[in-house]
Amino acid sequence: MTILSRRAALAAAAGLAAALPTQGSGQGSAQGTPQAPQAWSPPDPAQRCPGPWGAADRRGAMNRQTPETVKRAAGLIRTGEIVELGRVLEQGMPLQATRQFHIHTKPLFMNPQPNRRGSNEEMVIGEMGQVGTQFDMFPHQTIGNHTYNCVEIDRIATRNGFAEMGVETVGNIFTRGVLLDIAALKGVPMLEAGYEITPDDVDQALRRQSVQLAEADAVLFHTGWGTLWGRDNARYMASNPGIGVAAAEQVIRRGPILMGADVGTVEVSPSRTLPSASLPIHQIALVVNGVHLLENLKLDELAGKGRAEFVLNLQPLKLKGGTGSTVAPTAIL
Repeated sequence: MTILSRRAALAAAAGLAAALPTQGSGQGSAQGTPQAPQAWSPPDPAQRCPGPWGAADRRGAMNRQTPETVKRAAGLIRTGEIVELGRVLEQGMPLQATRQFHIHTKPLFMNPQPNRRGSNEEMVIGEMGQVGTQFDMFPHQTIGNHTYNCVEIDRIATRNGFAEMGVETVGNIFTRGVLLDIAALKGVPMLEAGYEITPDDVDQALRRQSVQLAEADAVLFHTGWGTLWGRDNARYMASNPGIGVAAAEQVIRRGPILMGADVGTVEVSPSRTLPSASLPIHQIALVVNGVHLLENLKLDELAGKGRAEFVLNLQPLKLKGGTGSTVAPTAIL
């Protein structure tokens, strides 16, 4: 397709798809085998803009969801079983940096009528775009002063959110989901911190699970890291396994709507791309390609079902001008 070939050309021009050393499928390679750092730098505006849908586009990869892709996804439903992929929002969940989440129950109110109807409410104080299982929208990340499609962030930033590309514009996502179980591929319950998922890992997982990637997919990675959620929050937040630059570019060339994982960043952290790179895949996905990221997923139950493909259904909160949204996605089997 034209879109994919253009992205492939972009990747070649920008050096985004540099090859990684081949990783074996045995347990040893999942437990910290040294990997050579990749070279990567953000492509210039002339290389990445305008995007494949034109200079005025603000939807990015969501342009790939059409009535036809929705109907095709619906055809994957076999049993109708629903598997929840979202984390419970609670005070003791892992949080990044200065992010906050608090829930306060408002005092009981008893109405004066004779039927004694009581009322209870709560006040939630938190960064509702970036806590729990979270969906990233384009203004969340930039390359310099530009977000997706080279829109200047200062031009769209307001005191009450972003004037363009707020998370309220995404709408419902109902698409084919593909779960790549990298932990199972490596024969371990959980990949080690800092393990980088490579293109070879992706290819092996696709073959092992007898599935292929297609345009408009939601591609999810099971690393096993999510088992630490709520049990060892400090370890969960300190670092994590995840996809590397080459694997991310490999998947993005297939034309997905989003990529997600059971870790806080989707990508390997700390990055193995240059000694000082800061979350380069956030830039590659959100800024360069308009592909959304879905973080802190609960994937163990789904991985245990052995289903590589399913329907992914999620709806971001209508936070006007928001950089993201906490979400409660489901897999429908």
